[in-house]
Parts: sequence; structure tokens; C-alpha cells
Amino acid sequence: MTSERTIFALATGTGRAAIAIMRITGPECGSILDRLCQGRRPPARQAALRDLHASELLDRALVLWFPGPRSYTGEDCAELHLHAGPAVVDAVADALVGLGAIPAEPGEFTRRACARGRLDLLQAEGIADLVEAETQAQRRQALQQSGGTLSALYGEWGTRLRRLLAQQEALIDFPDEDLPAEVEVGLRHDIAALKLEMQAHLQDGEAGERLRSGLVFAIVGPPNVGKSSLLNCLAQRDAAIVSAAAGTTRDALEIRCVFGDVPVTLVDTAGLRATNDLVEAEGVRRARRHATQADLVLHVVEAGHGRPDPDDRTLLICNKIDQRPAAEGFLGVSALTGTGVPALRDVLAGAARRLTSRSAGVPPTRARHRAAIVEAASHLVCAAAAAWPELRGEELRLAMRALGRLTGAVHVEDLLDSIFSQFCIGK
Repeated sequence: MTSERTIFALATGTGRAAIAIMRITGPECGSILDRLCQGRRPPARQAALRDLHASELLDRALVLWFPGPRSYTGEDCAELHLHAGPAVVDAVADALVGLGAIPAEPGEFTRRACARGRLDLLQAEGIADLVEAETQAQRRQALQQSGGTLSALYGEWGTRLRRLLAQQEALIDFPDEDLPAEVEVGLRHDIAALKLEMQAHLQDGEAGERLRSGLVFAIVGPPNVGKSSLLNCLAQRDAAIVSAAAGTTRDALEIRCVFGDVPVTLVDTAGLRATNDLVEAEGVRRARRHATQADLVLHVVEAGHGRPDPDDRTLLICNKIDQRPAAEGFLGVSALTGTGVPALRDVLAGAARRLTSRSAGVPPTRARHRAAIVEAASHLVCAAAAAWPELRGEELRLAMRALGRLTGAVHVEDLLDSIFSQFCIGK
């Protein structure tokens, strides 16, 4: 991926709409815009109505011109606000190719913005999360990250690490200068303090990652207790097949819902029982796997059918209370009449908020964030324990490198390719 070429992409979705926005960026952006507008390029950062021409009139569009470096990518950029008919969009795209531009790859606009210092990797990931946000809680978290909250925190850690490394280098380079003993004592104290801050930052129960990707609630229990009926109640539609015959559900059925402003995947699973049916046995195995991996397990039974051994991830639910009251310790519902379902929704909303809650600030939102901080903290542990000052300095350098990968200060092409390949075209 190189900024020597001029790229374009549709920044709006496909399908019927009033407006389609085509974005262009790169060194030839201005000259391409001049040719499309027949020499009538709009003033910088002012929208203007222009006829777009190639060999014929393509469209009458609203055109914006953003000369670099004051643009999203830091390069010359333009936006064409077209009528959204597929024929119009295709004609303009063909014209741009004819003028020397090429279609953008996923995330190429934002990757160029990172390369030119318009934003760092953490902010870029926040923008991607903002585009994908399903709930208001996800939107707020993504806005904080794209606005630089995480970048500021990790940047401050990097500044402190550089200062610590400078102090350590002074102790190494000037051993005969009789530096006060307090210098090394203070150095060790500051290393330990920074390590504790990093470790405390990680003690969030993976709340940020859970909110970003959503939670998984698995519905498990014996056959024919109304698990699928309960799923339909919670999903508010007939998502699962319901039958009086036991063993109807053979495979896991996943439905996306929102509880407590948190996206949740509800998983309806096969009834838990011993069986000689190979297909049903596989369904039972998958049900147990989902229960093991879920953030919360909704264990559904009927009154009088025994009490499972719960843990802190299990919610005990007694269905069919229209026939028989729930036992103590169970949340009673009737999937048939809807009794107790609103209360169950409230309990699930509270659980979703608890699993994604955080004390303050923006937590790590990706596994790579957590891995880099864990690595940096481990190097600080080694630095604090190092007997030789040279070894301590090397551990501090490795900690700085781990933090640098978070913001992109340390460029690793495989990492960049992995991050930006997940972006949508046009962003």
C-alpha cells in the first residue's frame, strides 16, 4: 500500500438511497477533480454544485475539495456527493479509473491517515468500532477511543518509560560521577509504580473487549423444558422451532439481542441428556461447549425436576410456572403466557451491564491491547529484578517497544495489514 497512487471508494452503503458519497485521495486528486469539473474546482472546504463530465455528463453533484495536509488522510482529498443510482455510481467509478485512480483497499484511507500522523492505531481502531457500533454504549466507548483517550494514557506511560530509560542510561554511562544513591532508589520505585498502574488497568474483567464484541448468553437445560420457547420470547420473534417432542433442537441457534445497551448473542442449545442418537449426542456435546464458553448460562428447568449446581456464571430459571410455581432460588417464568419474562429481561440487562462495566476511563478494547500491556508490564517486572543496570535498561527498552506497538510508533507491517484489513471499503 503506497500513497504514490490516487485511490477512490464509495464511502456510503450500497442499495437504494438519495445520496452516495465517493471519496478520492492521493497526489493526482486535484487534477482528476479539475477534469471531472471541467476546470471548475470548488474553493477549499466549501461545498459547490458541479456538473461531472467524462466523455459525457455523468451527474450533477455536490463537490468538496480538501487540500492536504488539512484532510482526513493528510493528502489531497475530495468528496463527490452523487445521486445514489447504481448507474451513476458505476459511471463515476469508471471515469475515475479512466483518469488514473484505482479502487481503494479495505482501510486504505485510514491507514494513510495513520502513516501521515493524522491519528494513531488506537484512534483508527476506535473509528472502525464507531462504524460497527450497534448500541449507544458501544458508540460512547468507540468515541472515547477514537478521540484519543487510550492514546493519551498509553502515551503518558511511554513518556514515563523514556524518562526512566534516560535515568538508567545516566547510571550506566556515568558510573564514576558519584550520583546520589537516591537516584537508583527512585528509579526502582518509579518502575514498580508504573508496573502497578499497567496491571491495575488490566483488572477490568475484559469489560472493553466484551462491550466491543458483545456477550454470549447460553440457554441450557434438559429436553422439553421450553428453552426454544424462552428464546423466542426474549428475541420477540419465532426464531426457533418449538415442538412438544423432546430433542427437537439438535444444533445451537444464535440470535442477536440487546440487553442493558449491550449486544448479546443468545444461544439456544440441545437438551442435556444421555442419548444413543449420534446427531443428538453431537448437539449435547456442543451445548456443553457453549455453556463452558458463555459469559452467562441460563439454566432452564421445570419445577420439581431437580436443582443443578450453579456457579457465579449461572442463572437458574424455572419455566412453565403457569402449571406449577417455581422453587426457591429460581427465577420463575412462563414462556407460554409471558409471565416473568419482563423480570428476566431486567435481570439479563443488569448482568450485561455488570459484565461490561468499568470504574473509569476507556479499558483495552482488543486482545492485542491487552497482550502488549501484559508484555510491557512483564518487562518492567524483569527490570525491577535485574541485578545489572545494563539488563535493566534493556528491559525498559523492550517495555517501550511493546507500548509502541499499541499506537503504531513501532511499525510492524503484518500488524498493520491485520488491523486495516478488517475495515470497510471507503474508510
